[in-house]
Amino acid sequence: MSYVVRTAMGILLCLGVVFAVQAQDKKNTVRIAVTTSFDNSGLANLILPAFTKKTSVNVEMVVVGTGQALKLGKRGDVDAVLVHAKSTELKYLKNGHASDRREVMYNDFIIVGPKSDPAKIRGIKKVADALNRIKNSKSTFLSRGDDSGTHKKELSLWKIAGENMKTYSGKWYRRTGSGMGATLNTGAALNAYLMVDRGTWLSFKNKQQLELLMEGDPPLFNQYGFLVVNQKRHPHIKSNLAETLRNWLTSREGQELIGSYRVKDQQLFVPNYQPQS
Repeated sequence: MSYVVRTAMGILLCLGVVFAVQAQDKKNTVRIAVTTSFDNSGLANLILPAFTKKTSVNVEMVVVGTGQALKLGKRGDVDAVLVHAKSTELKYLKNGHASDRREVMYNDFIIVGPKSDPAKIRGIKKVADALNRIKNSKSTFLSRGDDSGTHKKELSLWKIAGENMKTYSGKWYRRTGSGMGATLNTGAALNAYLMVDRGTWLSFKNKQQLELLMEGDPPLFNQYGFLVVNQKRHPHIKSNLAETLRNWLTSREGQELIGSYRVKDQQLFVPNYQPQS
């Protein structure tokens, strides 16, 4: 056998091993759509490697807003979703797009705005009062406007304040159609008010004149749900791996790790899984 033939066979053998390993890795990978806050906060970088080390299951994240995450699940493009829009999630489950939903943790939103605070919301205890002051002062307020969980939450808070924001869109109330990071950058440039999850705010570098002005009202709390995509609708879904991840996130080990995560000495997520009766 010539040197050239032996070399070619060696290369093909090596390639075969590589492709076999890649195929095995893909087979043992769960694909999950997650919200930007889960990724931006840094929590994903803590808990997902720990999960892989424990179970040898790899995790491939698709980072999008809640609305897009649920669409990916509905199409069978991911095995599970981790999102934060409870009423929408329950409808999703009822309509058969998911086989299971578990509450995993919650974080909170805050209202940030210009240091000069023209709407005078600093120290206000109720988010509805703060939003009404922003509206009455016609101070610029930025909305993500992207059908994300954050956007849905913001609209629900305006509803508590008695407002339908379609009335004001394009005036003092502006939609960016962007993710949280891009909306924060726009807010810093315009010196505007906006709502943001605490983890993303703490990690955000370009604050300029923006400050945290309002926090702590219970309506600002933000529940996360883990939904396994319905394998009956999409037979290719790796529901066994998705359930492995769900079970670990709701285990004592997973819940303690979630609760241990800190940024600048602040706890960002509160684990709150309750076993189903």
